[in-house]
Amino acid sequence: MKNEKFKNRNFPVLCSVLFAFSFLTVAKISPLMAQAKRPMELEDMFRVKRVSDPQLSPDGKWVAFVIAEVDKPNNKTNSDIWLIPSGGGEAKQLTSSPKHDRHPRWSPDGKWIAFESNRDGSYQIYLVSSSGGDAKQLTSISTDANQAVWSPDGKNIAFVSAVFPEFSDKPYKESDALNKKKQDARDNSNVKGRIMTKLLYRHWDSWVDDKRQHIFVVPIDGSADPRDVTPGDRDAIPTSSTFSAGDDFDFSPDGNELVYTATPIPPHEEAWSTNHDIFTVNLITGDRKQITTNLAADGFPRYSPDGKYIAYRAQSRRNFEADRWQLMLYDRAIGKTRSLTESFDSNIDAIQWTRDSKKVFFDAEEKANKPIWTVSIKGNDVKKTVDNAVNGDVTISSDGAMLVFSHASFMRPIEIYTASSDGKNLNQLTHVNDQLFSQISFTTPEYVWFTGANNTKVQMWVIKPPMFDEKKKYPFVFWVHGGPQGAFLNSWSYRWNPEVWASQGYVLALPNPRGSTGFGQKFTDEISHDWGGKVFDDLMNGLAYMEKLPYIDTTSMAAAGASYGGYMMNWFQGHTNKFKTLVTHDGVFNFASMYGTTEEVWFDEWEHGIPWENPDFDKFSPHKYAANFKTPNLIIHNELDYRVPLTEGQQLFTTLQRKGIPSKLLYFPDEGHWVLKPANSELWHKTIFEWLSEYLKPEGPHKNGSQ
Repeated sequence: MKNEKFKNRNFPVLCSVLFAFSFLTVAKISPLMAQAKRPMELEDMFRVKRVSDPQLSPDGKWVAFVIAEVDKPNNKTNSDIWLIPSGGGEAKQLTSSPKHDRHPRWSPDGKWIAFESNRDGSYQIYLVSSSGGDAKQLTSISTDANQAVWSPDGKNIAFVSAVFPEFSDKPYKESDALNKKKQDARDNSNVKGRIMTKLLYRHWDSWVDDKRQHIFVVPIDGSADPRDVTPGDRDAIPTSSTFSAGDDFDFSPDGNELVYTATPIPPHEEAWSTNHDIFTVNLITGDRKQITTNLAADGFPRYSPDGKYIAYRAQSRRNFEADRWQLMLYDRAIGKTRSLTESFDSNIDAIQWTRDSKKVFFDAEEKANKPIWTVSIKGNDVKKTVDNAVNGDVTISSDGAMLVFSHASFMRPIEIYTASSDGKNLNQLTHVNDQLFSQISFTTPEYVWFTGANNTKVQMWVIKPPMFDEKKKYPFVFWVHGGPQGAFLNSWSYRWNPEVWASQGYVLALPNPRGSTGFGQKFTDEISHDWGGKVFDDLMNGLAYMEKLPYIDTTSMAAAGASYGGYMMNWFQGHTNKFKTLVTHDGVFNFASMYGTTEEVWFDEWEHGIPWENPDFDKFSPHKYAANFKTPNLIIHNELDYRVPLTEGQQLFTTLQRKGIPSKLLYFPDEGHWVLKPANSELWHKTIFEWLSEYLKPEGPHKNGSQ
């Protein structure tokens, strides 16, 4: 359940017809507009233009990025590639079509941008001139092409494609024809049955169908076919977002070698092993070399510009997906590895070298924010550069003077910012949503601390309704985050957005109890094998903190959560009567059935043990306490959720109905762990808000409360 963040590679994109640069004008806010404030509406969630993936040009003059817009009538999201001068100015639209363009990557000479698009049906790699014009298709592989990465000389592009491994050693034309034949036979057969002989046979929201994610290399001049450089029955990139930080492979500076992240071996153990390794492949000879032997996860390798080192992320404890990610440095000449962040008690995310090969920039959580940091190749001299929000997607100018990155907070979705390399001269580069947000009133989230279990300090966000009046009493909603090794960060969300909930007239609390990330690894560790223990005490203490506030109506309180947060709603059912109602989204209900049906088995085995080996395996399973259930409950669960399968929500609903407890099940047959389609998201929000209003609002019936 960990790392439930949005995977960019699975998010659709658009394409380029006649170039005719269209313009996004920097919003000019009139005094009259600035005064016309209103609470946030649900519809605003669909009006927001979603900015992502900033990429600085090699000469440092332009930034390519993606804007996605919601197309509600067609129940989809549409995205295009844009350009904006790095010094500020008007943004220009580079691609446009009713389909999806994403993942822009500059050629080393800055003349071209490679991107992936499904304009003609399947995802393929396209090239478009950075000065405008029609895009040209580079790949036509039958198994789709994603994640384009340029070679340093600009002559080749590497990309990822999911292929049947049994054909991967054959010449391209033959293997591609066999892949297409096998896939077409499956798609067109009247028999839809599947035969599985090993785990993982499905993942997140899709069936794996015995395919493997391989890396291909293709010359951009079309002089040769794409070449599978990672053949065999093994994935060449992480298949789980838990172990991915973006493009998990890289070209060497001389272009003769490629480094990548390989998934666990032997393949039949990959559902319960986290042992990812770093490999290199010689692009001339095809020889592959394993350079890490760590039994835990290694990933996201990056060559230093001078070619001396490979930097990568690594965990220390095998089969623990939430272990601390350290930044490692592999010396290519002597084959030795050392940690650069051994004394840094947080998780390294994506990394970026400076051009002089002396420093690495990275983003990592710290106490509910996500700053940008640096560390030198000497190691253990980590310094913070940019703070007070969630920052990421860092790129650095060739002279090392400027950073370009994404920047978001509770009150604003991602915009692109620049700063000098020391974090000074912070500047908002894009203003895509300024006009919309000039109309909306928010209250600034409050950052508070309370005392949790064992006198441990626990951080919490408090979100108040717009136009908050401290003399009034407000109904209250208590959130619990997923993961459980995750956190409520100071960031914008398109799924669980506290500002749109607060605009319904509620005060919200978003605590970061045991298990939360960004507060030190010890704090993160203390939830494993203790899901309903100290973390429950933390949460109850956080609730007590809120109950003492004069503006909280303690007779009108609800709780809501998803994934692990959904689990905690089910635990609340059996262990507290504080809440008028609960909202459970994709929550774990029965540890035994969860273990037998989830896909990433390593998660359950670390968190609870193996059922037939640990007599306390289901000690904290909510289903064991059903005799105590009495709180009205809205349940949301989805057919394609293979992480917390649908049967978990169905078991909860059956239990509540059988006990005569007011309950409702909202079911989506076409969603996975998250609700992503615009029309479904609208129904999700409306159903929740109507349910909460029934139990919390003065005009509601206030029937069947649990107090």
